[in-house]
Amino acid sequence: MNQFAAEDHLYMARALHLAERGLYSTTPNPRVGCVIVKNGQIIGEGWHQKAGAPHAEINALMQAGPASLGATVYVTLEPCSHHGRTPPCADALIGAGVTKVIAAIQDPNPNVSGQGLARLKAAGITVEHGLLAAQAHDLNAGFVKRMVLGHPYVRIKTASSLDGKTALSSGESKWITGEAARADVHRLRARSCAILTGINTVLADNPQLNVRDIDATRPDENSVTTRQPIKVIVDSHLRTPPDARILQGAKTLVACAFPDSQKTAALEAAGAEILCLPGADGMVNLHALLSRLAQKGINEVMTEAGPGLNGALLAAGLVDEWVQYLAPCLLGSNARPLFDLPEPATMQDRLNWKLIDQRMIGADLRLVWRK
Repeated sequence: MNQFAAEDHLYMARALHLAERGLYSTTPNPRVGCVIVKNGQIIGEGWHQKAGAPHAEINALMQAGPASLGATVYVTLEPCSHHGRTPPCADALIGAGVTKVIAAIQDPNPNVSGQGLARLKAAGITVEHGLLAAQAHDLNAGFVKRMVLGHPYVRIKTASSLDGKTALSSGESKWITGEAARADVHRLRARSCAILTGINTVLADNPQLNVRDIDATRPDENSVTTRQPIKVIVDSHLRTPPDARILQGAKTLVACAFPDSQKTAALEAAGAEILCLPGADGMVNLHALLSRLAQKGINEVMTEAGPGLNGALLAAGLVDEWVQYLAPCLLGSNARPLFDLPEPATMQDRLNWKLIDQRMIGADLRLVWRK
């Protein structure tokens, strides 16, 4: 087992901090940071900004210049060994004459998967990995899951009263949580590759489900813009109105279970892409939908939906993380619930979750749960 020194942790922590700068912009690529150290001093650092742009290692090498000779490199993800949109970073590190590379985690991409580290080692470079691996994995949980399991990472968001209600029986729900919590939701949207919702939410609320009112910009060639995640509607019978606000702006996918050429034509004319993915229960096959999203390069899916779709995702075991906003109020027993879920046969069959984070967001409590 590798024994890393205190300064190794310090430099890798800096690399992870740099990687976080790509939180809103790198999709479908992973978020990666790199720090180059020589004689106890940082001589170069970089991070990956967006797909097609130089990788973190290249940016760090450009800053370090010829001083990279004999240096140690800290990178949050194994350097690539294949030609994608950019040349292999492993070759660039070899050419720069670095003597040691420490990676937080190996790249789960089957095109790399240890080959980058092996290439470095074959060139005589000392190679280690596993430093702050858990933190690096969390930063790219969606990319890792897509590469390993062929599904994106699914994060559901709920906003409810203390008694677990999301709206009054009339459907009125604005606003359960405060302004600070709503801004926090936009930050979650901004880091997501896709926003998933159900047709009932579209018909009831006519939402936009876009990113706004926060600083979530990405660098482009000539300007700085906010990347808008793809929007996905689960709509078995294609009831989405062609003039729905959700169809405006970013690309929207509509997943159905029953094809209808007339409705399909109207929605396609409005800019939507239709996916027909029928399940055995007459509903959209959610497993197939997530697989299709992964094929489209979707790493992280954020679900903002009602109790039906949220409950179906939970019942199917497709949820990786639940971000729960609790407002300091009560709405009563007749108000609408968080999830439509069947009762477990026994207490042993209940769905258990682990609390990984809790904090106040304004006057509301945010809880983050994982399996």
